[in-house]
Amino acid sequence: MKKLSVITVLALLFSGLGYAQSTINKTSDKMNHTENYTFELNENVTRTKVHFKNRYGIELTGDLYLPKNGGNNLPALAISGPFGAVKEQSSGLYANQMAARGFVAMAFDPSYTGESGGEPRNVASPDINTEDFSAAIDFLGLQENVDRDKLGIIGICGFGGFALNATAVDKRVKAVATTSMYDMSRVNAEGYFGSTTPEQRTKMLTQMSLQRWEDATNGTPTYPENGLGQTNDDSPQFVKEYYDYYKTERGFHARSINSNGAWTATNSLSFMNMPILTYIKEISPRPMLIIAGENAHSKYFSEDAYKAASEPKELMIIPNGVHTDLYDKLDMIPFEKLEHFFKGNLK
Repeated sequence: MKKLSVITVLALLFSGLGYAQSTINKTSDKMNHTENYTFELNENVTRTKVHFKNRYGIELTGDLYLPKNGGNNLPALAISGPFGAVKEQSSGLYANQMAARGFVAMAFDPSYTGESGGEPRNVASPDINTEDFSAAIDFLGLQENVDRDKLGIIGICGFGGFALNATAVDKRVKAVATTSMYDMSRVNAEGYFGSTTPEQRTKMLTQMSLQRWEDATNGTPTYPENGLGQTNDDSPQFVKEYYDYYKTERGFHARSINSNGAWTATNSLSFMNMPILTYIKEISPRPMLIIAGENAHSKYFSEDAYKAASEPKELMIIPNGVHTDLYDKLDMIPFEKLEHFFKGNLK
């Protein structure tokens, strides 16, 4: 795959995958998924909205999925991602599937996004988003039907990296799995495949630093209007794949940043010098399962994380899969493997 320019990286991922207001209105009117889920609730599962606070006092909102046949001392999973998505999309689908397999599973909106709290809106943080997972573990461990010695995490896309980071520091987490994992610090700081030059990095940091003057003057952050709405025949294939998920009826949701909004113009700042996988070896001796598509543009993040981690670890490559296939393709996501992995390690 050819290297992408730093401008493409910023416009398509970290400045929000946003688009012009006219496109927002047209898409919202057509699909109106504000309260809807992008998948059907399993007939053997119940779903309840829950609220809990992280260590910074931000109230998070999640959906708690339970197997209808109940039980006690159940294993539980905290699930979030992709980066810029909401719980009604991919993470909810994963929670729904895992609850049908006997787990207590919670999909949650990260801080500053979806129905969770935090101001200003549409901000990401390597620290706070890592903490969001630990706050979800707090909540799950307080449930009467959950065995707090059987707690795991699933992270999707950019929240795969945060999931590994949270597991490294939070020793209550007994097993972790990621799908289509992104290392958000690395891709912000270095670009895809390390393509960002020192000069480009300096230029990006200068632009965002100067943007802070404008935001401070206005008293509000600036939100770009670019990204997926400008997708065309010349766009990289993986961008077209993002569009096919977030901007069509397949995965659109009005609260999703990638479907209907933008990250702040300075969102990348904290990722530029705060690596999240520095201590990935400290996940050991707890097991990790890293899953990626064979043809995913992001596969190298999973491969490199696997190489850097200590045993026990497993890398599973899905034949012919692309990055977004692991968002919602039930015939591609290896749920039986995830079930076997967590049931074998949360005991």
